[in-house]
Amino acid sequence: MSKIPPFDLSEQYKVIGDEINTAVLAVLASGRYIGGASVEGFEQQFAAYIGTLECVACNSGTDALYLALRALNIKPGDEVITTPFTFIATAEVISAVGAMPVFVDIEAGTFNLDLGQVEAAITERTRVILPVHLFGQPVDMTRLMAIAQSHSLTVVEDCAQAVGAEWAEQKVGSIGHIGCFSFYPTKNLGACGDGGAVTTHDPTIAATIRLLRDHGRRAGGYYHEAIGVNSRLDAIQAAILQIKLRYLDTWNQQRRAVADRYRHLLQHIPGIVLPQEPAGGKGVWNQYTLRILGAASHSLEPTESRRDQVRQQLQAEGVSSMIYYPLPLHQQPIYAVPDQHPGQLPIAEQAATEVLSLPMFPELAPDEQERVAYSLKDCLA
Repeated sequence: MSKIPPFDLSEQYKVIGDEINTAVLAVLASGRYIGGASVEGFEQQFAAYIGTLECVACNSGTDALYLALRALNIKPGDEVITTPFTFIATAEVISAVGAMPVFVDIEAGTFNLDLGQVEAAITERTRVILPVHLFGQPVDMTRLMAIAQSHSLTVVEDCAQAVGAEWAEQKVGSIGHIGCFSFYPTKNLGACGDGGAVTTHDPTIAATIRLLRDHGRRAGGYYHEAIGVNSRLDAIQAAILQIKLRYLDTWNQQRRAVADRYRHLLQHIPGIVLPQEPAGGKGVWNQYTLRILGAASHSLEPTESRRDQVRQQLQAEGVSSMIYYPLPLHQQPIYAVPDQHPGQLPIAEQAATEVLSLPMFPELAPDEQERVAYSLKDCLA
């Protein structure tokens, strides 16, 4: 019996492979591999899709976050409020500019930042709130923007896993002051390599990011106005992304259909908690992440939970799964404090021992999903 992978790009390529090949060969023939019409065209198309005035393409989602904080002049002594339950890049860029990440616990249902705890974390040093639309589910941006406005704070949206997701019929990345996107291959809109973008309505912010992404220079040459970085999107990746952008809404709708099938297949299985789509939001299901109950107690030391046992059994039955994320950021060696005890951020810590992401991609077939569901049921029996 064939294995079911957590993610499969081969079926996507079968559909758009000819378009991709033609576009890549055209870039190669042009001799313009950095910048140029492909990059500028993608920036315009992506800004229009998200609904912002500006888009600046860059090397990765990590760089998008870093450049956003640099453009806001976030510096040592500043604090940035964010979630502990996300990929390290979200906090890593805060540290990279010398600021301090301030972790606030998450909601049990959506795995997103618990907005009810944000205001208590705000101090006179807070400059930015950095929410993550985790697994493709949008944060309540209406509530978050109200909090930010009342405290004169800037909101930088981490949309790495949520391209196309909406809150109150607005695309994420267009609601906060800045949106940051990743085009890593496993994202809903993925390049054939690394890539990222920053979206904003503010031309001044966009101009600063353009300056910083190319060694602090405005129009090439050897005159530098700032300490920048090399974070340009390759023309080949931009050409590929232009093609994929045309399919994005279709793929996202297919992901929603996969999520609906999972809900139908799994809703009566005891011992699990299914993921929730927040009321008022429209998710894009970058991951389908559920909870396996009966996990081990909180600990700073790795322990095997029921989730880990179930995952091993699924693997033995040919069903691959992933764990995002096994250790919250506030417990990572680089952020943990010497006297830290379990239970500091209890919802994130519990989620880390319970979450399991099932196979999720647009082309996942109904019979494959049935096999996943039956295997999971057997493992939990």
